[in-house]
Amino acid sequence: MKAFTVDLQKEYGLQGGELDCHVMDYPFDGPMGEWKRPALVVVPGGAYGMVSQREGEPVAVAFSARGFQTFVLRYVCGGENGYSYPEQLIELGAAVDYIKKHADELHVNKDEVFVVGFSAGGHLTGNFAVEYASIPAKAGKDLDCKPTAVGLGYPVISSVNGHAESFDNLLYGYTEEARKELMRTLNLNEAVTETTPPAFIWATAKDQAVPVDNAIRYGQALSEKGVDFEMHIYADGVHGLSTCDEEINPKGAHLLRTSKWLDDCSAFFHRHTKETF
Repeated sequence: MKAFTVDLQKEYGLQGGELDCHVMDYPFDGPMGEWKRPALVVVPGGAYGMVSQREGEPVAVAFSARGFQTFVLRYVCGGENGYSYPEQLIELGAAVDYIKKHADELHVNKDEVFVVGFSAGGHLTGNFAVEYASIPAKAGKDLDCKPTAVGLGYPVISSVNGHAESFDNLLYGYTEEARKELMRTLNLNEAVTETTPPAFIWATAKDQAVPVDNAIRYGQALSEKGVDFEMHIYADGVHGLSTCDEEINPKGAHLLRTSKWLDDCSAFFHRHTKETF
């Protein structure tokens, strides 16, 4: 396993962004021919005001064990001392572009790049899913950044019964008129089209921070547009469960059941890959 960090700010001339790479090198003792894995970019949450550590590397490790080359995006935050939309979206686009353009050295199938995000990181991932085609123009760069499919964990989807702090940080400095116009896209369920990538969605019914209504809105929008998706709403669990591991969560009997999202999400993604492992 190789671990290293790509400075997206330096590579692409952005305001910030770092991509932590957790890449399994050629694992065989003898020649086996071409060996590649699908890639997975993890996008932690944090209300666009911070980047959660517990929704980063632990998730990457879990998906590495399930057959993916994994990457964690540490994007710049919004708010008074940060950078507002669309900087975070462009950084995610650059991350996917970097993986595709370095696919051979990363042992990645460039046609199999997935993104998983949590909470506000789920919003960023969902925003990426509905806006990937416009990112090169927003960035002023030639980016190859279409994802194969996405995973959304307890995501912020809509400003209607959503998470106000996330939108306040993301749109800091925008006028009310500009915010209203942007929400046509940033209320993600309103921006889904027939070309939106497939999605795996999970949340908990008792989430008090980001109501489960958000996940349901996005799933309903995908259904209406005929986009492939799978959704799991678990009965118990607070906001921010990440891998549902007791190492990073208070103990609870529900964790083992809720942790099944990892296997289910992996299986959903593998429906869209040619690799058999």
